[in-house]
Amino acid sequence: MSFPTISKEYPLILASASPRRKRLLQEIGLPFHLMPCDINEEGIEDSPSNIARILAEKKAMTAYSRSPNNWILGADTIVLIQEALLGKPLDQEEARSMLTFLSGREHEVITGFSIIDPSGNVAHREHVSTLVTIKDLSEKEITAYIATGEPFGKAGGYAIQGIGSFMIKSITGSYSNVVGLPVHALIEALLALGALDVFPME
Repeated sequence: MSFPTISKEYPLILASASPRRKRLLQEIGLPFHLMPCDINEEGIEDSPSNIARILAEKKAMTAYSRSPNNWILGADTIVLIQEALLGKPLDQEEARSMLTFLSGREHEVITGFSIIDPSGNVAHREHVSTLVTIKDLSEKEITAYIATGEPFGKAGGYAIQGIGSFMIKSITGSYSNVVGLPVHALIEALLALGALDVFPME
């Protein structure tokens, strides 16, 4: 079965409220429509990579129920360090705890993404992993960074594309994956599925 390709008239549906994923798609010129989807993220017991993929798929399927007949993209990013999963800090104390834990250590950022085709089938599921090393952070640096407000709403309590870039000592793998969406892997998948004829788009 063939489906229309993604275009301005037939945009991709991004099942996310993330301004970072929105910005990444805007930067590469991929037509899309934003559709935030709240899902229950609790109670999933699996490997970190599978958790990211499961959550991404749940978001995508929720969006499809609202907007059938479009290509749908769901994504979820998690931070893993020493077998501990770090979500989004809820308050200053939790942000401080996360940043102290990350200080001077390497951690893994995993983004799972799922693509639903216009008939409602899961056409692609994948996860991409990136290794990030944080420099040794002083208490003064952690306090000052928390005061910016940037750690909140970010998995792991930092934003690599923002002020938090000052703490990034090294990165191995996809940069955009740490931001929230592995652009290279996504475009490869969309091309392979026939959701795109060519990229970059005219």
